[in-house]
Amino acid sequence: VKPLAFETLGVRGMCTYVETPDVRVLIDAGASLGMRFGLLPHPREYRALMEARRLIREYAERCEVVTVSHYHYDHYTPAWRDRDYVWTWSCLEEAEAVYGGKVVLAKDVRGAINHSQRVRGWLFERSVRGFVGRLEVADGREFAFNRTIVRFSPPVPHGEEGSGLGWVLMTCIEHEGFRLVHTSDVQGPMSEEALKWIVEQRPSMVIVGGPPTYLAEGRVSSASIARGLEGVARLAERLGVVVVDHHLARDEGWRVRVEGELRRRGVEARFMSAAELLGRGDMLLEARRRRLYEEEPPGEEFMRWARMRGDERRRAPPPV
Repeated sequence: VKPLAFETLGVRGMCTYVETPDVRVLIDAGASLGMRFGLLPHPREYRALMEARRLIREYAERCEVVTVSHYHYDHYTPAWRDRDYVWTWSCLEEAEAVYGGKVVLAKDVRGAINHSQRVRGWLFERSVRGFVGRLEVADGREFAFNRTIVRFSPPVPHGEEGSGLGWVLMTCIEHEGFRLVHTSDVQGPMSEEALKWIVEQRPSMVIVGGPPTYLAEGRVSSASIARGLEGVARLAERLGVVVVDHHLARDEGWRVRVEGELRRRGVEARFMSAAELLGRGDMLLEARRRRLYEEEPPGEEFMRWARMRGDERRRAPPPV
């Protein structure tokens, strides 16, 4: 189990490579950046995105299967170059390098999906059909690869119940009693439905996207954040250790938030980041963006690029 693109590795994403003796799977083969604090990503973030893209291409070459849990740009590689290119560095050639010749197990675009993801999913299907090996709807299904099972949850809320952000699929990869559950954007989980499915898999390891504490009292209520932190603690309580990352690690103080919730519940369990699973320290670039601009001011060439209009920036990659 090898994380490739996560917030503690410098980019937005939950891309994870999983290998068993039977099959090699790339889960959520995407990475992106985004606006934060009114600032474009720092040059260090763009370099991290370049590295994430390189790793995704490299590990995609090894894989037979690539999964798509939902159609947010940090969870798949779009097959077109549009106004979001500056955040994803995705294009048709990049998508072909990731999905070409693969069995692609993807979220259904016709049911349990909100409007924006339905459009993106439809475009994705239409764009990749010419070069994928096989494209399968994965919602609630199970696929056998010799002695390895790749199992998908039914669509569960992207965060809390009734979320306007739509639905996602969780993935369980099982081989000879070892079960990895990759939860995608369940944000804790906040949803009891999502937590129930995770627990039912009797996982050996869970990789979970924590709640977006950086949006507290803004786009996400404090009550929702509290439910997400509680979900992390409940998973840790059952498993003894859980890998937590993604939205939660966009908050520089994310560890304090999790530790506080574990203490509050009296849970003597451990958690780790995706970076720690690789034996590294956290590289929180987005969370530290303001400080990066102060401590490592970008050069004038980069700042000229940053001052370009959006359509001009899409045609000229940042000079990093």
